[in-house]
Amino acid sequence: MFLYKVRFPLLAVGLLSLIGALYSGLIRLGFDLPFIHFDLPEAHGPLMIAAFLGTVIGLERAVALETPWGYLSPLLAGVGGLLALLGVSNGAPQLLIFLSSIVLILMYAVVLKRQLEFFNVIMALGAVSLFIGNLLWLSGEPIYNFVLWWVAFLVLTIAGERLELSRVLSHSKNILSLFSVAVAVFLLGIALERFLPGIGVRIAGVGMIFISLWLLTFGVARVTVRQKGLTRYVAVCLLAGYFWLIIGGAIAVVAGELEPGFVYDAFLHALFLGFTFTMIFGHAPIIFPAVLRIPVPYRAGFYSHLLLLHVSLSLRVGGDIFDLDELHVWGGVGNVAALILFLVNTVSSVVRGLLAKPAKG
Repeated sequence: MFLYKVRFPLLAVGLLSLIGALYSGLIRLGFDLPFIHFDLPEAHGPLMIAAFLGTVIGLERAVALETPWGYLSPLLAGVGGLLALLGVSNGAPQLLIFLSSIVLILMYAVVLKRQLEFFNVIMALGAVSLFIGNLLWLSGEPIYNFVLWWVAFLVLTIAGERLELSRVLSHSKNILSLFSVAVAVFLLGIALERFLPGIGVRIAGVGMIFISLWLLTFGVARVTVRQKGLTRYVAVCLLAGYFWLIIGGAIAVVAGELEPGFVYDAFLHALFLGFTFTMIFGHAPIIFPAVLRIPVPYRAGFYSHLLLLHVSLSLRVGGDIFDLDELHVWGGVGNVAALILFLVNTVSSVVRGLLAKPAKG
C-alpha cells in the first residue's frame, strides 16, 4: 500500500519537470518571461528528457517489477529535475539523474534474469543508452555532443515495447533479424558519431528510418488501426509517431553533424515531440490505470491534442527547415499548447471516470 501511495507524488514531481521544460521552452522561443535563474533556458532539454521522461519511464518499470528499491529510479530522476528547475548548479541534478539511470539498468537486469526475451534486451539497451547520456552530461559535455544517446534511450524503449506487443503476430526469426539489423545500424551510428560526427549521425539516421519502417510494416498498429474507439486512437498515435521517427532520421541523414541551430531544433523536436510524445499520448489511457489505479476513460476529444501537436510541429519543423523564424516560434507555442491540452484532457477524463465509478456500483 505504501508503494502505491508514493506513485502519485513521484509522478507529480515528474510533471513539475515537464511544466518547467514547457516554460523554459517558451523562454528559448524568445518570450520575455520571468525566470528564477539564468540557467533555466539551458535546462529545457534535460528537464524534458532526463528528468520528466526518466521519471515516468522509471516509475512505469518500477511498478511492473514490483520491487521497492526500483522506485529509487523515478525518485532520483524527479528530485534531480526539481533541483535543476530551482537552479542548483553544483552538479547535484546531474549526479542524481545519473544515479537514477543506474537503478534503471539494475531493474532491467532483474527483468532479463526473469524473462530473457528479445524485446526486453532492446529496452535494456535503451536504459544503457540513458546511462551513457547521463554520464556524459555529468562530465560536463555539451548536450549536442551526446543527445543521440538520449534519443536512443527513448527510441529503443518505445520500439522494445512495440516489439513486445507485436508478439501476437508471431513473426518469423528472419523478420526479427531485420529489426536487430536496424537497431545495430542505429547504435553503430551513435557510437561512431563521437569520432566521425558526419558519418555517425547519418548512419544513426538510417537506423532510425529502418526501425520506423519495420514498425510500420510489421507492428501491430497496422492491424489495430482498423478497429474503433481507444484501440484505433492508440494505433493512430503509433503510426503518426513512426512518421516523425522517419522525419527525424531523414533530417539526420541530410544534415550530418548536429550543432545548435534551426536544423538541430527540427531534428530534436521531430523525435522528442513528434515521436516520443505522440507515443505518450497513445500510451497514457492505458498506462495511467495500470500504474496509478485510476480510470482514464477514452474520449474522442483526445484527438484534439494529437491534432494540435502534429499541426504545430509541422509548422515548427517547416519554419526550421526554411529558416522562417515566425513560423518556428508560433509552431513552438502550438507545441506547448498541445502538451497542456493533453494534460487538461487527461485530467478531465480521470475526473469523469472517478465521478462515474460509483454509478457503476
